[in-house]
Amino acid sequence: MAGTEPLPGYDPASVERWAPEPDKRPGRTAFQRDRARILHSAALRRLAGKTQVVTPGTVNQAWDASPRTRLTHSLECAQVGRELGAALGCDADLVEAACLSHDLGHPPFGHNGESALNEFAHDCGGFEGNAQSLRLLTRIEPKRFTSEGSVGLNLTRAALDAATKYPWPRGGHPTDPASRKFGVYEDDRPVFDWVRKEAPGTRACFEAQVMDWSDDVAYSVHDVEDGLHAGHIDPDCLHAEPERQEIFAVAVGRYVPAGTDPAELAAALDRLQDQQWWPHGYDGTAVAQARLKDATSQLIGRFCLAAEGATRAAWGPRPGGAGGGAGHGRLTRYAAELVVPHETRLECAVLKAVADRYVMQRAEQERVRADQRVVVAELAEALTARAPDGLDPQFRTLFEQAGDDRARKRVIVDQIASLTDTSARSLHDRLTRQGRH
Repeated sequence: MAGTEPLPGYDPASVERWAPEPDKRPGRTAFQRDRARILHSAALRRLAGKTQVVTPGTVNQAWDASPRTRLTHSLECAQVGRELGAALGCDADLVEAACLSHDLGHPPFGHNGESALNEFAHDCGGFEGNAQSLRLLTRIEPKRFTSEGSVGLNLTRAALDAATKYPWPRGGHPTDPASRKFGVYEDDRPVFDWVRKEAPGTRACFEAQVMDWSDDVAYSVHDVEDGLHAGHIDPDCLHAEPERQEIFAVAVGRYVPAGTDPAELAAALDRLQDQQWWPHGYDGTAVAQARLKDATSQLIGRFCLAAEGATRAAWGPRPGGAGGGAGHGRLTRYAAELVVPHETRLECAVLKAVADRYVMQRAEQERVRADQRVVVAELAEALTARAPDGLDPQFRTLFEQAGDDRARKRVIVDQIASLTDTSARSLHDRLTRQGRH
């Protein structure tokens, strides 16, 4: 059957779907179908209304600089991942599908909303954006139904696996049981176990590792770019020792392991600042914007080429290279691990810390975050008291079909997670206003 044949480097199990289905358009590969389904999903479109780092409307109006949203970040992550994955022998459509879907489960207000929802959902399995992404792909986003209900987008096993950054349940982190990161709720274990059939323990597949690094590269570089555009980051401050020490303090424990020597981070920042293309003295002029865009490209290329070279050195030559026939050197699924040099990870981490220090830690941002937490908490409380009133038709039906309070609470969590920043505030205003009358 067209679209179900295994692709070079992938076995037949990789292209299986939870619910078997025919291909309506012969000639496409299974992974091309996966990518198309994600691109056409409502969940991907909703990411346009979810803030990445700089809130739209808060940028320095001296120049036009539209900040990134979760959607534009996902598109940029997908471009990075597609090229890096293809260079290493992965199916490019498969890696792009994983990158496009990696943030679908993010609730309104990003990680701040995620934390507030996790508090609300503590007694029904918690909340985690990555676990929510799997739930959305396999259950919530309406595309395919069986006699047992929705199977979401019904993606291939390999696509779902590639989108799973943390392949373990809550409390199942392989080295840190207290970690809040996990990739599946207990409710979704059947499809997760099917996805991870024959997977080696809690190891992420190679495509998921490529997606994860592409995400790190895209947001570390672009968050700094947006911070410069918005006027929140002054590149000249990165030479001042007190400022540098604050950046390194942010990085240690958050973006690099606790105990990392700040001198290593200083050396990483120095390496970047020593590059001819580094955006010294950025002032927002057209010439400065062009230089900044070049720096963005240079950084992405630097980080990806370092990972590609180190991975190939560890696992073998490029596809079709000397000594191999067709398909030789393909690194897919569980045949390899992505290798990122230590120095490259430090350079990426120091960029994350710069954006964190100057953009996320601004005093006005903490006031915004406090207000966002109130919105999510009060919205959850209002929906709990009034549901099914306030729920979209899709979630109203699921709420009415739920068998117990735990299941009903999960539906409320799903509803809130699906909202954009604006729609969350709008629903909050409507329900709390009704409650006051």
